Amino acid sequence: MQPKAEELELHYAEAPQDISLADIDLDHLPAHISIIMDGNGRWATKQGLKRAAGHMAGVDALREIITSCVRLGIDVLSAYAFSTENWHRPQEEVDMLMHLFATTLINELPLFDQENVKLVFLGDLTSLPQETRDVFQEGLDHTSDHTGMVLALAVNYGSRAEIARAARELALEVVNGERDANSIDPEAIASHLYTAGLPDPDLLIRTSGELRLSNYLLFQLAYSEFYITPVLWPDFDRWDLLRAIASFQGRDRRFGGVEEA
Repeated sequence: MQPKAEELELHYAEAPQDISLADIDLDHLPAHISIIMDGNGRWATKQGLKRAAGHMAGVDALREIITSCVRLGIDVLSAYAFSTENWHRPQEEVDMLMHLFATTLINELPLFDQENVKLVFLGDLTSLPQETRDVFQEGLDHTSDHTGMVLALAVNYGSRAEIARAARELALEVVNGERDANSIDPEAIASHLYTAGLPDPDLLIRTSGELRLSNYLLFQLAYSEFYITPVLWPDFDRWDLLRAIASFQGRDRRFGGVEEA
């Protein structure tokens, strides 16, 4: 995907003093940006609001980042929306999130059409309420022919469960005589993950300053560059995205090797 200069200039018309589009090398962008969207609840508390308000504000932030990534020409944007551990939250909050997922996706379909975004999901959707599953399937069907940026939303996702699922599938192939056990290598495992067919993330962004992965993409993040910001997710905007990309572009990515003197 190649960004359109006129769209980028309009989208980033007013830059904060510490960052601008000129600081970004548009020829060396991360192909896949992944985000752990953290801090909705704390944002709401700081505003004196209920947690639900923070989650709704988080939707607005994600919409801006989707548009920004499309403008920049990012190939894949993935986002951690709901983990397998999030079911332990108060039932009222879980129910609200499930309803918010469904209503938000319906409302955002025109945006996905406008930006040619293809939607995929990472995670076990069978445990979600029927209403949410039906809307998710509608989103998948609606965007199946889109050829632009892939938006991968991790819902009811846990990386350890994902890896265990891949191991079970590979073991079954061996038992059924479809695969030799010696053929199981990292590529074979990757082909059985929810992210099969997608490149591994080049850049992982985590908001709210937390220094942990929270059971997210443990296999796929092996050589990703991490960018941690104290900014709470509802406050994360296009300028914060540029800062993350600028930081990424300043890294020396050697993938375990070294440069010869």
